[in-house]
Amino acid sequence: LIGRLMFELPEEMGLIAITVRQTQGKGRGGNVWLSPVGCALSTLHVAIPLHSNLGQRIPFIQHLVSLAVVESVRSIPGYEDIDLRVKWPNDIYYSDLMKLGGVLVNSTLIETTFHILIGFGFNVNNSNPTICINDLITKFNKEEGTNLKALTADCLIARTVTVLERLIDIFQEKGPNGVLPHYYKYWVHSGKQVRLHNEEGPIAWIVGIDDYGFLQVHEEGKGVESVHPDGNCFDMLRNLIVPK
Repeated sequence: LIGRLMFELPEEMGLIAITVRQTQGKGRGGNVWLSPVGCALSTLHVAIPLHSNLGQRIPFIQHLVSLAVVESVRSIPGYEDIDLRVKWPNDIYYSDLMKLGGVLVNSTLIETTFHILIGFGFNVNNSNPTICINDLITKFNKEEGTNLKALTADCLIARTVTVLERLIDIFQEKGPNGVLPHYYKYWVHSGKQVRLHNEEGPIAWIVGIDDYGFLQVHEEGKGVESVHPDGNCFDMLRNLIVPK
């Protein structure tokens, strides 16, 4: 439905679909995302000019959305230390321990405009199948003696979209360097090790992401290189390949 509507609306009109329950959620590589009541679930249409900073680096959009989800919680006064983080390229995590959301982006280029459909879902008030944001708030209250209120899915969807608009504006003005320091503040990968090529391949250390959104790693004796996933759909960081 939203895929048909997005080409028929005026450019200045926003378009978002929100659902309470999703029965056929799609993940990366054909994976299924289970979405019981209590998740924040939506698909958002965004138009990005091809000849803009973000239009020239369109893979970055998934990173901006992941950051916007985390910011939707951690930018609320009192909630700054709720341990919600981003995992490259498109996951929302509790610390580096457990996934509680994800982002899936589809793009269509029509003349000089990218029409982006952003699907994002994250657990707000459902402890199953993994963990949810309100579980993290309850845990934080117990450990810190605070009395932070539980959050709602509709509030966090609205905040996510508002933060995303701001991040897109910053990226269009300043490019990757305008948002990367903030992204790194919340990501789980600093100093982590990965294997290149296969499970027995050389070890490299994650150092950041490049101007096009790909992971950068440092392999001893070879300097910093950008790497891509090797196609595995279980864990995007299981093995990484260096493009020739």
